[in-house]
Amino acid sequence: MPILSRPALVEHLVRTRIAGDVATPRDNNLSHYRKLANGDRHYWLGLELGDRWTDEQDVLAVMAERCGVIDDPAHRVGQDTIDPELTVDGLDRMAARLRKAAAGRERVLFATGHPGSLIDVHSRVAAALRAQGCDIVRIPGGLVADEGYVVQFADVAVFERGASLWHTHSPEPMNAILDALGESGRPDLVIADHGWAGRAGQRGIDSVGYADCNDPALFIGEAEGTVQVAIPLDDHVLDPRFYEPLTEYTLNAAGLA
Repeated sequence: MPILSRPALVEHLVRTRIAGDVATPRDNNLSHYRKLANGDRHYWLGLELGDRWTDEQDVLAVMAERCGVIDDPAHRVGQDTIDPELTVDGLDRMAARLRKAAAGRERVLFATGHPGSLIDVHSRVAAALRAQGCDIVRIPGGLVADEGYVVQFADVAVFERGASLWHTHSPEPMNAILDALGESGRPDLVIADHGWAGRAGQRGIDSVGYADCNDPALFIGEAEGTVQVAIPLDDHVLDPRFYEPLTEYTLNAAGLA
């Protein structure tokens, strides 16, 4: 696959609705911001926000700055947006962290709460880091969380229940992994999304996470310094192959292509 230039990648993101006018409606975004502000831990994605974000307008301000949603609080329904330039900025910050990981041959853990869309993204990055000598974490077997199992496919930890891989925002699968690994097996870097990324950052591990415009916690975590990088994008578009150009762009920027 040819490596896209930044302008060409921005165009691709908008055309495939990974960014730009995304599918997530405005009222859904605002509902999630309100629930986070009201203390619903499901929307904290494994972070501990205390009483620092109790005003949903403060949450909206962070999301407008770091994700590119419409900053007008009177805009309550209809379309919302992700700024594709912010998406590429996030990919560039991720690339810098990947470059550091490769140089130090770090121990890296990959995980996703969106196995239907992002597992190949994570797996491709894992393969590139392994080729540079990084230690890609192999999770212990038999891990249990949220009445299911934490398993691993193509180097990526996922949540499984009833012989199916599940979409999950929960931090408990990451807790299960880190508790089982202990201090001696602790990763230097976690690349993930949802509660997997948030809880890793909360537990003091360098964390890079992909995040949608209705998942404000990781952007707040980045603003507070708990999460190193939060990359704004629609995390479940029509075809998982739409993510391939952004993955290749990131690996190229990191010197790993």
